[in-house]
Amino acid sequence: MATISLCMIVKNEEAVLDRCLSSIADLMDEIIIVDTGSTDGTKEIAARYTDRLYDFKWNNDFSSARNFSFSKATMDYIYTADADEVLDYANHRRFTFLKQSLQPEVDIVQMKYITPDEFNTVMNIRDEYRPKLYKRLRQFRWVDPIHETVQIQPLVFDSDIEILHMPDKQHSSRDFALFLHAFKNGQEISDKLHTMYARELYISGSDQDFQKAEPIFMRTLIEHDEKTSRCQEAACILCRCMRIKNDISGFFKYALRAMTYYPCSEICCELAAYFKQINDFEESILWYSCAAHETTCVLDVHTSGDLPLLGLSECYARLSEAADLDLKAKDDCISASASYRAAAEAWEMPHE
Repeated sequence: MATISLCMIVKNEEAVLDRCLSSIADLMDEIIIVDTGSTDGTKEIAARYTDRLYDFKWNNDFSSARNFSFSKATMDYIYTADADEVLDYANHRRFTFLKQSLQPEVDIVQMKYITPDEFNTVMNIRDEYRPKLYKRLRQFRWVDPIHETVQIQPLVFDSDIEILHMPDKQHSSRDFALFLHAFKNGQEISDKLHTMYARELYISGSDQDFQKAEPIFMRTLIEHDEKTSRCQEAACILCRCMRIKNDISGFFKYALRAMTYYPCSEICCELAAYFKQINDFEESILWYSCAAHETTCVLDVHTSGDLPLLGLSECYARLSEAADLDLKAKDDCISASASYRAAAEAWEMPHE
């Protein structure tokens, strides 16, 4: 049977830590908890489950803290968990079976990560596979009977275990602060991190968050080819920034640039929102229709799903209030509004 080290990094998680540990502690052969500066009862709760409790001075880098926690592990595999995760009864049993049957050739085990819609600020699916269990020491092997080579790609197993992500609060403000810190300190922002920042900002950012992010995405357009995915993401963010500032010239500059190189549902929704704001509902309907039926999303799946459908419903409802419409036209608008609202309510975020 495989042995497992649980490695966690925590800070001020007293509201959820006990719930997490009580659902997985008996599956673990050692529990390592790294605290990055808690000022509540987090460490006292952790001490009920383990004496492998370490302090780590926070340096605005989750990777550093993760690497430190991994360095303390001694078992065959390392399981990573956040304090707001829960393993329910059915998935506890699945994990037990996995532990009993896990083959040593497996380097990484992926598990389904399920986040409620209201906390899904980065991904555009209801559930996704994430690597959760890692072999601590990897042995390299030669493969192929001729022209032999060392197997470099890890052997990944997709399990049927589902991890419930049940946070007690949003973490967007913390994430935005870390993105800004990295930018201001001249750290290279990878393509992955750029996408994650743009997605989280677009889905859950406030007007102030967008304004703070504007220099980062302005630099993207300066330093990268306009046809790259980075510039597509930047155009979406800057389009929203300009609309927030009521900079109409800037708004159409980035919207038109985006529609030239990479039309997407986010830009269609931005244009629709602008025309709705100035009470040009017929033009708004055109762009919401493009978002719903003619383009795909790059940052937020809602912009090609329920969001434009709700926008269409509202625009038709507003058109039905026009004094110069005849009775049939009013009835058609009311019917269209109800139909689009029903479609929006029936829409579901896709699964992986």
